[in-house]
Amino acid sequence: MTHVTAPSSFADPLSDADIVLIVSGGIACYKVCECVRLLKRAGSRVRVVMTEAACEFVTPLTFEALSGEKVHVGQFCDGIAHIDLARKADLMIVAPATANTLAKIAAGLADNLATSTVLAAACPVAVVPAMNVNMWRAAPTQRNIERLRQDGRLVWGPAAGELACGTSGEGRMIEPAQIVEYARSALSPKPLAGRSAIVTAGPTFEAIDPVRAVTNLSSGKQGYEVARALSSLGAEVTLISGPTALAAPLGVHRVDVRSACDMQSALESAASRIRSERGREVDLFVSVAAVCDWRIQNASESKLKKSEAGLPKLELTENPDILATFAAAHPQVVCVGFAAETENVAEHARVKLDKKHCAMIVGNDARKALGSENNALVFVTAAGVESLAEMSKAACARSIALRCATLLGAAR
Repeated sequence: MTHVTAPSSFADPLSDADIVLIVSGGIACYKVCECVRLLKRAGSRVRVVMTEAACEFVTPLTFEALSGEKVHVGQFCDGIAHIDLARKADLMIVAPATANTLAKIAAGLADNLATSTVLAAACPVAVVPAMNVNMWRAAPTQRNIERLRQDGRLVWGPAAGELACGTSGEGRMIEPAQIVEYARSALSPKPLAGRSAIVTAGPTFEAIDPVRAVTNLSSGKQGYEVARALSSLGAEVTLISGPTALAAPLGVHRVDVRSACDMQSALESAASRIRSERGREVDLFVSVAAVCDWRIQNASESKLKKSEAGLPKLELTENPDILATFAAAHPQVVCVGFAAETENVAEHARVKLDKKHCAMIVGNDARKALGSENNALVFVTAAGVESLAEMSKAACARSIALRCATLLGAAR
């Protein structure tokens, strides 16, 4: 068996990225501090430009401490800072993007360091709107947003919710974690653009009665990370999820199910929808879900009670093999399965590769993966077996997504 570490091409696109963060004057400035921290954690270099109004909400010293970089404010304080910042940037993010700053960028104005830096940018520029709901809905703001989109600017948000002014509605800046997720996607290559994928994730929940069930310890995290990674590579992703506490990745369409039979039905429905919308089969199916092998055949419609008669007699029956059934019925689809094992991972994965008509089986040790933030994978294809060293589930997902892109290329 070949043992390798993750190739550099599988690295987080935010690692070593040069990101310029333009902070304009809105109450949401305080959230941008967390954004800097998360980007730094991902390995990015973050350089901050603040408007003078932004300095009324958060001091430059705060951003200097968080970023480890000099913060730029005045138009004429740092020579030609706007050119230097723009020249090195891989991505520029304007957050919060107030109505005033949006209007200036849309009009191509360069009357302060922030807008001058944006105008000088040759890299992708994202604006993250944050303002009162009426300011957001105002016709001039909507015209400016449309102009920004036409100019190729990325518009992230806004969200709807409680606003600082005491009202509620659209205009709330999206959360820092979402900004970072969008940034990761913006910097990712897009080899799967125009491709569609379905991912199953999480456990299934097989009812014993209305309040009890047979299930498993899957958190769904690995499957959600796979959906996120495929989306960041440009795929249109449908995520079919068993019960989890996770939020759907941005840009991914999630379908919630409970049982294995529900999941199989949702899979066929999703494939049918994609076929109808696109005029062809879904390109990729990645079966990450930890589907219960059995369900209760004599499940009760009412809660089972303790009785002197003893324990209830539960009759088990096999659940459908979702992956094998789908792969056999849709031979044009590139199918990738998971083998969560407790021993002989590669050997079991190799057996499943042929048995389930898959292009690749991803094996892992369930004892180490369940409940953990990390995973160690074994990839089994017709070409052979390869193992990766233990890494985060997000990094594992990027490895899986890039291998899926290679399989789809081979399947063209």
